[in-house]
Amino acid sequence: MNPSTAQAEVIVDELIRNQVRHVVLSPGSRNAPLSFALHRAAVEQRIRLHVRIDERSAGFLALGIAARSGLPVVVAGTSGTAAANLHPAVSEAAQAGIPLIVLTADRPPELRAAGANQTIDQHRMFGPQVRMFDELGVAEDRPGQQAYWRSQVCRARHAALGSARSGPVHLNLPFREPLVPTGDPAWCEPLDGRADGAPWIEICGDGAAPSSLHAPAARRGLVLAADGGADAAGAWGERYGWPVVSETGGVGLAGGAAISTGMWLLNQPEFVREHRPEQVLCVGRPTVFRQVQSLLTDAGVEVLLAHGGDVDWPSPGHAVREIAHTFGAAPVREADPHWLTAWQQADHKVAAALHAALDLERWPNGPVLARDLVDELPERSLLVLGSSNPSRDVALAARHRPDVAVHRNRGVAGIDGTVSTAIGAALAHDGPTYALLGDLTFLHDGNGLLLGPQEQRPDLTIVVLNDDGGGIFSLLEQGGPEHRDSFERVFGTPHGTDLAQLCAAHGVEHVRVRQRSDFPAALHGPPGLRVVEVQADRTRTRSLHSRLQAAVHSALSG
Repeated sequence: MNPSTAQAEVIVDELIRNQVRHVVLSPGSRNAPLSFALHRAAVEQRIRLHVRIDERSAGFLALGIAARSGLPVVVAGTSGTAAANLHPAVSEAAQAGIPLIVLTADRPPELRAAGANQTIDQHRMFGPQVRMFDELGVAEDRPGQQAYWRSQVCRARHAALGSARSGPVHLNLPFREPLVPTGDPAWCEPLDGRADGAPWIEICGDGAAPSSLHAPAARRGLVLAADGGADAAGAWGERYGWPVVSETGGVGLAGGAAISTGMWLLNQPEFVREHRPEQVLCVGRPTVFRQVQSLLTDAGVEVLLAHGGDVDWPSPGHAVREIAHTFGAAPVREADPHWLTAWQQADHKVAAALHAALDLERWPNGPVLARDLVDELPERSLLVLGSSNPSRDVALAARHRPDVAVHRNRGVAGIDGTVSTAIGAALAHDGPTYALLGDLTFLHDGNGLLLGPQEQRPDLTIVVLNDDGGGIFSLLEQGGPEHRDSFERVFGTPHGTDLAQLCAAHGVEHVRVRQRSDFPAALHGPPGLRVVEVQADRTRTRSLHSRLQAAVHSALSG
């Protein structure tokens, strides 16, 4: 057996022993040893192998699977720009705390020095984004090699899961030719792992429980479920009488203290002045709404942060009072009995006014489409949201759906790889999966639809609100009327792409919905991958949000 083949076989075997169940592979020449070893493991049904041509899509597919399963997922590719294309997914995994094991093939040192083809400097190429980097030595046919390879795989898996927060790791693998199996099985020592199928190294915990916040002392507090932990946040708020708001509105937020219109309420200055919490328990990292940032930077509000990161915690205003991994303690003081009731009454008023206003709007538009989609989701669905308007539309317009899980790529909040993330999440989710994306987000990862005939199809319906450009910018400062001369070219960025033809090229079912009455039927087709397109006019987005804001303000002041 040649050294590259032996090394690849051992690495794949040890990954499987370390609970790796999914591997995403992109084709290449230098990573051929890994490709052969992974194919063999897949044929033997030891792993589920997913093959993707585009490395950027491959990285986000792995990220989606890992985010939903909670287990490390491997993404493996070849050298050069192929490896560089994994950087967006690595960055997202780092900020979102998702366990990825990145395997990049490389040339051995003598070929790098010679300026070999498809060669760049891959040493620590992902910088501080990874929890661990190691470049394995070039494989040699001598005793002791397999113990070294297996040991490093165990280190990588342990680093990816982390002591408190998961993240990506990177192993760079320089393979020397021959890169294909030669047929001779002989090796200088046995290549078998532990006899019982266990990992080479059993890594035990240090016995220390995750740190927990001290008991909050306020009688009038607020829980903000920013990123993950929504179930625990909802239960905590319900038990102790603190209203619970979320950056996904009422979707995925359980418990009797859930406030589905929380993002609207926090955007009303008069309401916030009269209902300013003494403490805010922030769970995770808030990223979407400016009103949330404003609350967390208010000098009169004490912020307690439950966050898994060791040093990379979010700290708006740099004034967080206390940080811990968990939040299990009860308040010292008894909660104000009228506090939660006041928030609930405001929530009911705003919800009634909001949905009455939405009922008057012309279909389609982002908020109404988001509401319609969430209303139609079956129980136990997973909803993947694009990072621009879809996340905001669901938070602002959807009704309370605690039975729906939500995933957002909010680590870096880019639009990279969202189609692939949704496919990966769907493959790992036990139930139907839906995604709500804008047209630019969809087009940015059009290669995510590129599935070979032997690849597993997800049960995924992708709803695309196609307003022919960057609708999110209509709601920002650059969307003001004083910037209309420059807006369309450099912010609106119309593209004119026919999504039906794009889907047809990939053999993906496409449905264009023109009437609101046809939307439910388009969502509830047979299991499989489909794209449901709804075309809208983004020039109306800014005025629509102004009308909704006025309706909410009137409901609270009346």
